Amino acid sequence: MSSSDSSTPRAKSGSSRVRIFFNGFALGVLCTAAGVWYLHRQAQQRPAAQERFEQAAGATTGALADTMTRAGEALRAKLETLDLTPEQIGEELARTGKIVRRRASDLAERATDAATDAYITTTVSAKIAADSELSIRNISVSTAAGRVALEGTVAAPEQLGKAVALALGTSGVKEVTSNLKVQPAK
Repeated sequence: MSSSDSSTPRAKSGSSRVRIFFNGFALGVLCTAAGVWYLHRQAQQRPAAQERFEQAAGATTGALADTMTRAGEALRAKLETLDLTPEQIGEELARTGKIVRRRASDLAERATDAATDAYITTTVSAKIAADSELSIRNISVSTAAGRVALEGTVAAPEQLGKAVALALGTSGVKEVTSNLKVQPAK
């Protein structure tokens, strides 16, 4: 299962909300700048409009400062949530020499991938056990990130091919590596 397959709308919603917030914020700043420019132009042509422009500019500056303060507070809260305050960074750098953080959706993907790998291993093992020509006692199946590894022995090259085909025919399998050895039955 690829990382894009396991993404959920909930996992994407956090980064999507942040992107929407910043896009809206940028649009608001652009609209404010265009409005200030227009009002300034109009104010130069009419003295009464000049007074209204100065009042509007003062109000806009105050609103922009308030918005910037809120954005700064939101960023500080996010840094605290991610343990990225200056004190935490200094402590972690002193202890490990590096800073590593994972997105919550990445952790959820890993849990999903582990469950998928377990499903794949169980399904491939069951297919091998159900096949009359193959012996599950002689073939070990392991899976990591959708990649199946087959270990053990088979009696003939045809059985090796069959084991690989059974594994490849399993949903979620990206690749099969066979380390099966052909040892004819005695």
